[in-house]
Amino acid sequence: MSTSIDLADRTASGGSTAAGRRRARGAATLTVSSILLLVAVIGSFGIGALDVPPLDVVRSIGGKLGLVDYSSVSPRDVSVVWDLRLPRVLLACLVGASLAVAGAALQGLFGNPLADPGVIGVSNGAAVGAVGAIVTGTTVLGTWTIPVAAFLGGLIATSIIYLLARKDPGGTTVTMLLVGIAIGAGCSAITGFFTYIADTDELQQLTFWQLGSLGSAKWEQVAIVVVPVLAGIAGVLALARPLDLLALGERQANHLGVDVVATRRLLIVLAALLIGCAVAFAGTIGFVGLVIPHIVRLLIGPGHAWLLPVSAVLGALLIVVADTLSRSIDPPLEVPLGLFTAAIGAPFFLWLIQRQRPKGMAL
Repeated sequence: MSTSIDLADRTASGGSTAAGRRRARGAATLTVSSILLLVAVIGSFGIGALDVPPLDVVRSIGGKLGLVDYSSVSPRDVSVVWDLRLPRVLLACLVGASLAVAGAALQGLFGNPLADPGVIGVSNGAAVGAVGAIVTGTTVLGTWTIPVAAFLGGLIATSIIYLLARKDPGGTTVTMLLVGIAIGAGCSAITGFFTYIADTDELQQLTFWQLGSLGSAKWEQVAIVVVPVLAGIAGVLALARPLDLLALGERQANHLGVDVVATRRLLIVLAALLIGCAVAFAGTIGFVGLVIPHIVRLLIGPGHAWLLPVSAVLGALLIVVADTLSRSIDPPLEVPLGLFTAAIGAPFFLWLIQRQRPKGMAL
């Protein structure tokens, strides 16, 4: 009896120790990532076509908030930091966090390490809406026409996926994944048609938007997108434990008390919300939702309690750094944001495919 008790105690102690190490590693990674993000954000305020000294950046922001005297800073620098750089950087953080969290959630939901936010068709559907508004010259909502069209496109694509996937009696994630791929391909064809009929001016706008850009970021956009993005991220974080249980398989998760169907639907809605916000205000930016969650898993493991918040921070960091590079390499021109994420994501995707192949099979 005593031997059994001792063994149970050692097992419990070992599990507790392992959990403690995971928590410590997760907390340390989140702390370091947050510090790196803060450094990148502060640095990005002063870098661009017009460089602003770091001290003037701090004075400009502090002065606008009523914390310090910024009379020594030129009005031009204050305007650059407060009116141009700050909303752009904040939007970059929101977009990066949205795409990374959505990617981590979808990979956990589908049980597929190759799943990406675009796989459920929301990104492609949003692109159809925005490109359609540009090419047809629709301006019924003024400057908000393209963002609203992107939201509606993503919503329609998601609704079609729901209707088709629900026809499967088992409601499996495999069916939803395949339907999402088909819808995404169809949306890409529609986007290609709009690109084909566009004129020269529209083609330039379409090309830049499809490759991603934060060049039009304004305070109004940040104010609109911040609430749904934070709500979407909070909703996914609340589902961290069900995502962990889904990794065991849908049947096992159901036995452990997870309402698999309801959880799957809620995760799809939250992912659609996050991806729709990102695409509507920054265009199509690929691979963030694929690369970041995998990097985080390599650092701290697969537990979603830490995977999701760390992914949010590193996703924001990636987009902030990429956007800073996009407006710094060839000022005053800007390199499309999606080029940087694609340059990182494409080789990473190939490496991931190679890694997922059975041993002994070459790519």
